[in-house]
Amino acid sequence: MAEKFVFIKEVCLNNNCPFCYNNDGLYLTVKQKTIETSFYKAITPEIKYDLACKTCKSTVYPVNWTDDIERVFEYHKKAITPKNPSTRLKRASWLAIFSGIILAICIVAFLVSTKL
Repeated sequence: MAEKFVFIKEVCLNNNCPFCYNNDGLYLTVKQKTIETSFYKAITPEIKYDLACKTCKSTVYPVNWTDDIERVFEYHKKAITPKNPSTRLKRASWLAIFSGIILAICIVAFLVSTKL
């Protein structure tokens, strides 16, 4: 089972970095979790937000956020629309489902024919 986060959007913030105080280096990256197995591929509602400064190359964790960064984050959180959660069955699962149905029909037909 492969779990990975798929890139959705990257937004440049005009706030000051809490570490280097640069005004044009903060980037908010939004990713959504997907799960892929040999039977299905699912997009989950789990979303991951990363705030990083590309000038000083540091990750800014929510503990270090200022009130301005918090307000801008909440605005972009509402503005970004992630993909709808969904599940898509792959060929192997459809094959297993139809094989099970055919096997059940064969068993019922055999039992009915032996009672007659």
